Amino acid sequence: MGRILLIDDTPDIAELLTFSLCDQGFEVFSAGYTTSVNELIVEHRVDAVVLDCSSYEMSEALFDAVRHHPNHEDVPIVIISDTPEEADASLASRSAKKVLLIPKPFTGGQVGRALAQLLESAA
Repeated sequence: MGRILLIDDTPDIAELLTFSLCDQGFEVFSAGYTTSVNELIVEHRVDAVVLDCSSYEMSEALFDAVRHHPNHEDVPIVIISDTPEEADASLASRSAKKVLLIPKPFTGGQVGRALAQLLESAA
């Protein structure tokens, strides 16, 4: 279905989400929180990114890094957040496009459906 970069700062959650997304047909490349997100997008030739960091500010910083990269401003992004109201307001203030927000708690199925929706609309 697509090549996904998963950035998650909780290894156990990253492992479970990776298994779930692989079961749904995605090829997943996982990393902990890193500021090298753009390098990983290029290295793995990903179609979309999932950001699940313990604080929304961490995901927000990575989102901005991707969106400010000239070659990645259209990469679909799923953000998983435990503060969805804050995240939604932040994304709205940025006029963010090609991004879907999933509130915690979440399921791997929700993330997979969001990715499928974003990738379908990008095609």
